[in-house]
Amino acid sequence: MMPPAPPPPMVPAGQVALALSAKFGSEAAPITGGLTWRVYGAKPEPDGNFPLIREDKSPAPTLVLPAGAYIVHVGFGLANAVKPVTLRGATVREEFDLPAGGLRMEGKVGDARIPAAQISFDVFKGSQFEPSDRRPIAEHVASGGVVVVPEGTYYIVSNYGDANSVVRSDIRVQAGKLTDVVVNHRAAIITLKLVNEKGGEALANTAWSVLTPGGDVIKESIGAFPRVVLAEGEYRAIARNEGNVFEREFKVVTGVDGDVEVLAK
Repeated sequence: MMPPAPPPPMVPAGQVALALSAKFGSEAAPITGGLTWRVYGAKPEPDGNFPLIREDKSPAPTLVLPAGAYIVHVGFGLANAVKPVTLRGATVREEFDLPAGGLRMEGKVGDARIPAAQISFDVFKGSQFEPSDRRPIAEHVASGGVVVVPEGTYYIVSNYGDANSVVRSDIRVQAGKLTDVVVNHRAAIITLKLVNEKGGEALANTAWSVLTPGGDVIKESIGAFPRVVLAEGEYRAIARNEGNVFEREFKVVTGVDGDVEVLAK
């Protein structure tokens, strides 16, 4: 339920009330929060910048300003709109269309939801298959968080853990709509252990390297039983302990979390 509208402000002689509102598309309901309004003078200063006259974070502010020409900017998340406004008379009403939508992301392995602390998302403009600026417009977005972006095509890079479980997905965001994206990772959580015998206690002060069959290093860590998220596939674990080196090949199957024991023999 929207709060009651504040009473109209007193408008002194020579000034004009500017009533502002914004929507996600012309047919959507007014936006009720999260907006930042900035009103600039229409003439640039000697340094080329337009002077900031007023800033307001109300959803639908009414600003009393001297009659004249201005530039009004409204922003919500990564979406924004700008238009010139001329103030004459007693009240001027301006409604802005923000052609933007929300993007909400989460990750799964099979039917199991990946905990928010273990996954993050970067959002890029355009398709992953097209040449474009490769700087993300939003980084390290948490699972379940909503990013507001202009209507258009984007691609998501989903990082599960900090090793090699990375998924790229193209998506389309429509104005005025919340787009839910579920990214499916083919991966599992593996706990590495160096033991003297099967099922034995893990040896401390062990340095670990996880390699692909081709010898590329995927992850390095130190500890008795480090946990690592690995994409489905074949790997080789190398354990270094007290000057000795031990290794074992192993396979990761999607959704099958478990221990990989390397025998210190």
